[in-house]
Amino acid sequence: MNSESKTVFAILISIILSIVLIIVGLLWGYQTFRVYSAGQAGKAELAQAEANRQIKVVEAEAANIAATSNAEAQIKIAKAQAAAEVERAKGVAQANSIIGDSLKGNEDYLRYLYINGLTNGAGQIIYVPTEAGLPILEAGKR
Repeated sequence: MNSESKTVFAILISIILSIVLIIVGLLWGYQTFRVYSAGQAGKAELAQAEANRQIKVVEAEAANIAATSNAEAQIKIAKAQAAAEVERAKGVAQANSIIGDSLKGNEDYLRYLYINGLTNGAGQIIYVPTEAGLPILEAGKR
């Protein structure tokens, strides 16, 4: 072999070796990159899961606070309504007491109200109970 063919042969061998080394390097780099990216994806998923867990914890705490606040608000509303009902009942009782006291000993006034009610109720049917508890139904025709 002459020197030129030896040089071409050496260059060709170096090119083939370079290509093989590049392919091996790329395969090794690709595997390393896959492992690295899988690790990074796992870390990202873990961080996302942790963030989601924290969000759910905060939402649960907020819902618990809202439920507690809502329950407390309902209790306050019920107490306020009960207090208002008690005050209204006291007013009705006081009004009934005043009316009852004013009607004691006023038989003439009560009779007047009764007669006035009968007069103003023209055309109405009045049922009067009997001793058997049955009313007299339209004793007289109109």
